[in-house]
Amino acid sequence: MQSSYSKQGIQLTTSLIVMLSIACGIAVASLYYSHPLLPLFADSFAVNSNQIGALPTLTQAGYALGLLLLVPLGDKFDRRNLIVVKGMALSAALVLTACSGGLTPLLIASLVVGITASMAQDIIPTAAYLADPKQRGHTVGLVMTGLLSGILLSRVISGLLGEWIGWRGVYWVAAVAIFIASVLIWRLLPSIKPQSRLSAMQIYRSMWQLFKTQPAIQKAAVAQGLLNAGFSAFWTTMALMLSQQFDFGSSIAGLFGLAGAAGAIAAPSIGKMADKLGAKKLVWAGALLATLSFGLMLVPASSMSAPLYLTLLVVLTILFDLGVQLALVSHQTIIYNTVPDAMARGNALLLVGLFIGMTLGSSIASQLFASFGWQGVVSFALLVSFAALLIRMLPDKLTSTELQRDV
Repeated sequence: MQSSYSKQGIQLTTSLIVMLSIACGIAVASLYYSHPLLPLFADSFAVNSNQIGALPTLTQAGYALGLLLLVPLGDKFDRRNLIVVKGMALSAALVLTACSGGLTPLLIASLVVGITASMAQDIIPTAAYLADPKQRGHTVGLVMTGLLSGILLSRVISGLLGEWIGWRGVYWVAAVAIFIASVLIWRLLPSIKPQSRLSAMQIYRSMWQLFKTQPAIQKAAVAQGLLNAGFSAFWTTMALMLSQQFDFGSSIAGLFGLAGAAGAIAAPSIGKMADKLGAKKLVWAGALLATLSFGLMLVPASSMSAPLYLTLLVVLTILFDLGVQLALVSHQTIIYNTVPDAMARGNALLLVGLFIGMTLGSSIASQLFASFGWQGVVSFALLVSFAALLIRMLPDKLTSTELQRDV
């Protein structure tokens, strides 16, 4: 993707996009390395599953803090410096994790890993800011390929490496990888002039102003939150359903995660379509695809043979995941085009909505599965996906002009 377009004299070349995409994937992968390693942690520190279960929770909590407190600062400071500083801090946090001598230091290090792993969400608006507005969707899609691939492959890689070099070895490798990525960004990504002259506190206060006065951000955050509530509900209980109805173990359930590859592979094409057809149309299509997929999942497993039902489930998993990613890439494109001078804050608001949706979806799904089984969970996913579709079908309001001049 060689282009003559430049921003602040910086040309976003194909090699630079590839580097940013890889760095984004390596950063976000840090959130998920621990998942298959939890039994190894428990054995190493002689703790039970409930105690070690706090580790991924703290990592996600740290990530949420990073989204709220650090990602918005991308509009205030030189983006390159912010990414590099957080990358070095993430590398140090991974080293601390590898060196942890007890459960408490491990949990503290995991919280810091989550906070600093939010650098992935600094990289995406950076690429969008430097991109030609006519190719912004495609650029976002390319970098999202790295992020989605990092999420998809992190558990597989850490699980395999964990059996070979132990859990400490996994985190040493991860620390070296993010250190190298940070050095490359420092060397290859030029300095980027800050987009805002506001103070840090003014940046935080302006986020509410952005959300309050920008209907495009409101719709994007709420609709994506609803879609990801269904997404999270499905993945929270899917392994339980496979175990109860088909007596499958965790390895088979893990293979369903490969369906996420559809979203990662399609992300660049999604972005390109958003540039050509319009991101709003693709969000509508993504919400519709998720709604139809969950609707078809309501077909009872008892109504067909097990192989046929599982085949249908795999296909529908691929389709609804594709729909959710279609909406996410398109929503990001909408926000970056709506507030080009506040991309970091707009992205943070979208991700806060997404994170709230995932958290609520996971919590509600567990209760629904206990009370109503798989059908209850799928019905909930169908309901929230349809609600997202209805929100996207509402007529757009005119963007408010009440924003401060300097955002």
